[in-house]
Amino acid sequence: MSLLFPPRSPVLLLALLAAFALSMGNGCASKPKPAADAQAPSETDEQIFVGDSIEKNYDPNVIIKRAESFFEQEEYAEAIVEYQHFMELHRVHQLAPYAQFRLGEAHFKMIKTIDRDMSPVTRAQEAFEKLLKEYPGSRWEGDAQGMIRACRDYQAQNMMFIAQFYYRREAFYSAAHRFETVVKQFSDLDVAEDALYYLAMSYREMGLIDWAKDNLIVLNQRFPGSKHQSETRKLLARWNAEVPALPTTAALEPEPSANGTANGTRPRPAAVPTAASPLPSFR
Repeated sequence: MSLLFPPRSPVLLLALLAAFALSMGNGCASKPKPAADAQAPSETDEQIFVGDSIEKNYDPNVIIKRAESFFEQEEYAEAIVEYQHFMELHRVHQLAPYAQFRLGEAHFKMIKTIDRDMSPVTRAQEAFEKLLKEYPGSRWEGDAQGMIRACRDYQAQNMMFIAQFYYRREAFYSAAHRFETVVKQFSDLDVAEDALYYLAMSYREMGLIDWAKDNLIVLNQRFPGSKHQSETRKLLARWNAEVPALPTTAALEPEPSANGTANGTRPRPAAVPTAASPLPSFR
């Protein structure tokens, strides 16, 4: 009987069988397992943004970390949400005064320029005032008082900006209203110096010389080294020299008519406001 395959050496046959078995073993082998000492990703502050567990939504440390992260990245609107969330849940927490201060700071950081919307200034001031009221004696009290003054300065500068806008356009009544507001509400700030001067100039343009004089006198008394001092002294000296003459009796006598009868009178001079006259109300 003929053979399909030529006879082979037993050694060669065994070698072929061993190679086949080795290849089958490698094909069925599973993927290598990770090393036993491989470490899981470490927990970082960024991981507080991952997940929606109830614990993370209420935990004070997690909330304050989220708020601080937003603040440091200058994402102040998001930081405000987190600080407010903290204050709603943890008003008696030891970090509550700090969170309230940072809430005011975040509002303050959103202020643009004095010619823009002043609502961030108002909210910042309210937050700082709330800190002083609800957490008296906290370590943030002095800083909050300084920030309140900065907020008031922004508000005064905004009012001055609007007043000078009207003054440049010769809308002196509207300008005087706002200069007067600055003088009354922000008298402790440096901006009151310019407000007094321009209030006097607005009165002068409206013909209210006595009221203008009164404000210039107050300006020289309160700000003896004022940058407007030279001009105000010249104006006061000139106005004091221009004392109007009092009307005589003859000036008020009836004018005789053509037929000799007194049928008319000369007009009386307009009353001049005195220093004792009340200031006008612009409200």
